[in-house]
Amino acid sequence: MPRPSRSLSKAADQVRQFNHDTIATGDGWQYPPNAYDAIGSLAYLVRMLPQAIEQTMHPVERTHQDGRVTVDGGGDPARAVAVLHAAIADAANLARDLSVAVDRMHSAASPLGLDTRGLLEFDEDGEG
Repeated sequence: MPRPSRSLSKAADQVRQFNHDTIATGDGWQYPPNAYDAIGSLAYLVRMLPQAIEQTMHPVERTHQDGRVTVDGGGDPARAVAVLHAAIADAANLARDLSVAVDRMHSAASPLGLDTRGLLEFDEDGEG
């Protein structure tokens, strides 16, 4: 049986790897088009976050409807589920705002290019 939380763990590991890979500039991470491509992928990821956040509520809702949610320390399950629901709604709304901001980043990076004059790696005859 699939474990959805494992999928998110793998995604987080990939973001961590991106953070590590981009600490310094180097091959494949040195020019504006590299940033544009990365921002596009980040925008795609961020656009999916609201749904992912909201769907984390599904197993809690199902269990609560069945009367099987418990709370450490004997707390009120209905209250705890309501608090979680509100927090999830807030997080999903903030993720939507983040998505708009990252889409703006992508648009802002779109016209940026690279002046390749004098860069040997872009000189067709290799003579600068």
